[in-house]
Amino acid sequence: MKKSNLKLWEAFLPVIILIGMLAFNVYVYGGDALEGSNQFILLLGGAVAAIVGFFHKIPYKKMIGAVAENLKSTSGAILILLMVGSLAGTWLISGIIPAMIYYGLQILNPTVFLPATVLISSFISIATGSSWTTSATTGIAFMGIGGTLGFPLPMVAGAVLSGAYFGDKLSPMSDTTNLAPAMAGTDLFTHIRYMMITTIPTYIITLIVFIILGLNMNIAGETNVSDISLAIKETFQINAWLFLVPGMVILLIIFKTEPLIALLAGTIAGAIFALIFQIPLLHEISGTETLTFQSIYRVIMDSITIKTTIETTNPILQNLFVAKGMAGMLPTIWLIICAMVFGGIMEAIGALSRISDALLKMANSIFGLFASTVASCLTLNLTASDQYLAIVVPGRMFAEAYKEKGLAPENLSRTLEDSGTVTSVLVPWNTCGAYQSGVLGVDTLAYLPYAVFNYLSPFTTLLVAALRIKIRMIKDKKADTLS
Repeated sequence: MKKSNLKLWEAFLPVIILIGMLAFNVYVYGGDALEGSNQFILLLGGAVAAIVGFFHKIPYKKMIGAVAENLKSTSGAILILLMVGSLAGTWLISGIIPAMIYYGLQILNPTVFLPATVLISSFISIATGSSWTTSATTGIAFMGIGGTLGFPLPMVAGAVLSGAYFGDKLSPMSDTTNLAPAMAGTDLFTHIRYMMITTIPTYIITLIVFIILGLNMNIAGETNVSDISLAIKETFQINAWLFLVPGMVILLIIFKTEPLIALLAGTIAGAIFALIFQIPLLHEISGTETLTFQSIYRVIMDSITIKTTIETTNPILQNLFVAKGMAGMLPTIWLIICAMVFGGIMEAIGALSRISDALLKMANSIFGLFASTVASCLTLNLTASDQYLAIVVPGRMFAEAYKEKGLAPENLSRTLEDSGTVTSVLVPWNTCGAYQSGVLGVDTLAYLPYAVFNYLSPFTTLLVAALRIKIRMIKDKKADTLS
């Protein structure tokens, strides 16, 4: 990043104004803020940053060029979002999601549902290396099961994300798990082993919190599981064969198939299974007297692209068996595009580098260096609205400083993950926060209090640094190598 000529207050001005405008907008619109008004506020924040840039004679073309690069970097995420919407549609009409809910109701006791959600999400995320895939597959099922059992949906979303980001953070197949050590200058498995020092205690605390929440949830008698299960079986043909499709998607991800290809395959397979198992349902949805090729085609294409609602005999399931298709992801995509406009202009005018320089100057001690790294990652997640920038920029900026303090590079790579990777999902206008909110159907600020693993991780890494617990020095690493 090039040296910035901005004063610190000038660099922070767009951020402060943006946060103020977003806070007022959320106050006015509440949960509807993500439907469009927050997107325009992000553009206004970008306009404020551009005014600062014009004052410093930053060319308009340079700012637009930075925005274009940012948008280019999110093209994959946008396509994945569209595929997640389409997959949810075909998995609903094929009976895959209802089957997950049906069998989940038989297996998951309400008392253990929340910790089980954390554990299973962790396993899937470690296997796939992707929190996004975890949310889009088993996460959607857990939201359905939890809602049916009477759990608050933000609480269920917090459990899904806590498990999903535990696996995303530790899996050797995760992009962030590979990116962080690459930026810091250490190797992958040293990085993973060193992360255990902060990750395992945080994960144990997270499980304890969800066990306590589960034990104290008074949901007994609120829902009749047998009636709900019967309503599902009356509407869908439920059998274990339906699990072949999500199993196939997970295997594709495990074998390093590109997520976009795996999700497309899952969408098509869902449509095929709908034709095999749910013909009576397709006939009912079509609203035609005779089921024809054209009417089947229309039902499947509608499930992929627009909203599909399936009526059942149980009112509890009415809001559950709704899929919004690709169209349902458009507000999230809109949010990502506007966030990238703000982040691109902030980068072009030098505001991000100026803020980063200020944070680096705070690092007079070892703890100060850790704290500055955490603050830098959080600031980048808030301003650049991108998880990868929150790892790459502080990683490049702090690598030399850690070396000068005699700290082994895995200290930096771990801190990048503890504060950059996991907190991205807590910011509504960050690509991760927008994605997870769109997929799980819960506002970011609603699930934030329950995303225990995500917001606890930065505090754990600071506590470990303050207490100097197993802070590895370069000389110690060299001694270990020689011995």
